[in-house]
Amino acid sequence: MHALARIIGFGTAAAAALALTACGSSDDKSTAPAKSSTVAAQSAQGKGRECAAEDIGVDGGFGAAPKITIPDDCDPPKQLIVKDLVAGKGPGAAVGEPLTMNYALVTWSDHKKKDSSFDRGKPFQLTLGAGRVIQGWDQGLVGVQQGARRLLIVPPDLGYGSGGNGIKPNETLVFVTDAVAVGK
Repeated sequence: MHALARIIGFGTAAAAALALTACGSSDDKSTAPAKSSTVAAQSAQGKGRECAAEDIGVDGGFGAAPKITIPDDCDPPKQLIVKDLVAGKGPGAAVGEPLTMNYALVTWSDHKKKDSSFDRGKPFQLTLGAGRVIQGWDQGLVGVQQGARRLLIVPPDLGYGSGGNGIKPNETLVFVTDAVAVGK
C-alpha cells in the first residue's frame, strides 16, 4: 500500500473525542508544585489559547522539503486551519478533480515528522473529495491552485480520531502540501 495511503488515506474518520492533549512542559522555575504536577495541570487545562496558522514555522519554498516547527506555547486548534503559504496560479481545485501533491506530515503531540513524499521524491495522486484520504485533506485542499504551498492543521475529528495507521489517538496533524498539478 502506498505510504500516504498508510498515513492519511483509507482510514475511517470516526467521530472522535475532542479532548486534546497539550504538548510541552513548564519552564516555571519558581516554587511551584513539582514539575510532573505542573505538567499534568497544564495538560488538563491547556495553555490558554489555540494556535493559529501564523504560529507554525515553515521553512523552505515550493518544491523543497519543508521544515515544520510547532510551538510549545499554545494549544492545537479544534477546527481545520487552511492557509496558503505560497500562492498558486490557475483555477482552484474542485471536488472530483485529480490532484498531484507533495506533502510533509508532523504530529502535534511529539513534533515529529511521520511521513513525507518530498523525502521519497514521489508526489501523491488523489481525487479530491472521493473519500480516499482523511477528511482534513478532502476539505482543506478545495480551491488549491497549481504551484501553491498550503498549510493544513487537521484536528483529530478530521484526521484519525481514535488513532490508526501509526497515528496516536486524538492527534492533531500538521501538513505542508505543494500542489504539483491540479486537474491533470
